[in-house]
Amino acid sequence: MGRVSGKVALISGAARGMGAEHARLLVQEGAKVVIGDLLEAEGAALVEELGAENAAFVRLDVTDYGQWETAVQVAVDTFGRLDVLVNNAGIANFALIEDYTLEQWRQIIDINLNGVFYGLKAAIPALKESGAASVINISSTAGLKGVPALPGYTAAKFGVRGLSKEAALDLGRYNIRVNSVHPGNIRTPMTDGLGVDQSRVALGRMGESLELSNLILFLASDESSFSTGAEFVADGGETAGLAAPVE
Repeated sequence: MGRVSGKVALISGAARGMGAEHARLLVQEGAKVVIGDLLEAEGAALVEELGAENAAFVRLDVTDYGQWETAVQVAVDTFGRLDVLVNNAGIANFALIEDYTLEQWRQIIDINLNGVFYGLKAAIPALKESGAASVINISSTAGLKGVPALPGYTAAKFGVRGLSKEAALDLGRYNIRVNSVHPGNIRTPMTDGLGVDQSRVALGRMGESLELSNLILFLASDESSFSTGAEFVADGGETAGLAAPVE
């Protein structure tokens, strides 16, 4: 308990799914959290669950830089500081590249890549005041390898990985650490109904949100104080290669 006591975190896309689980665990371990999302009812319910003394909700469209500035200000005004930024919000859209529309491309780059840059840029002044801050950018195994029928998603997640490395170089002087996290297939509302086949993945199953949250907690805490510009993978062995079928 208390692994992030005294820290304040801003999490995008935190009203449900992985983001909500991250918020729960960070609060459990002593942090205050600002939940940024478009899902106002779900966000308000999560604040009620966590307690107004521990959490606040702000409406956040990650493609709107002004809303990012407001979210950062909510963190500072409500809890006095900002130490941790988790760029978690994201979408997926599917099509073979020959059928992939320009609108699909623009939408996913705007949310999954531009949204990460906007969040990082808006948070930098407050993170500099922290003296020991952590930015955690959620990428994907699709930021480490190609994935068929996901051209925009794959491009954006590779972009998040590269942006994290560049930002780590620029911001290390302020003791702001920047890392990317690369989940495999995790059971969330976004993956429900996709019928994901994990039979050739080493652990043979999908991950649970809490298994990712434990990694987020480590990166948010001072336990990871010498880790920056790195990829942290939690994928059940997906990127290790194809496991032999179980007979």
